Amino acid sequence: MPPKPGDLLRVDGCASVQFGGERALTLRVVAVHLDRPTFDGWIWLTGYALDAAGLATTKRELFVQVAGLHPLRHVLPPTGQSTRRR
Repeated sequence: MPPKPGDLLRVDGCASVQFGGERALTLRVVAVHLDRPTFDGWIWLTGYALDAAGLATTKRELFVQVAGLHPLRHVLPPTGQSTRRR
């Protein structure tokens, strides 16, 4: 099943050799381009690469294998601040 906007993915060498090793990234999907011609099992995605704090660093357009994408749970990183009000 292809990803959808809002999904959080780990993109590594399983999705495409260009993302192997230290070039792997975490991507927040903003668009899935099903209208573009591709090879069977491949897809074009647009999204934001996230840093370790979960902040968007760059907008990226990727051509990847759907079977190689790793969905991540939507978990916000700890901020070190309490959200409780007094």
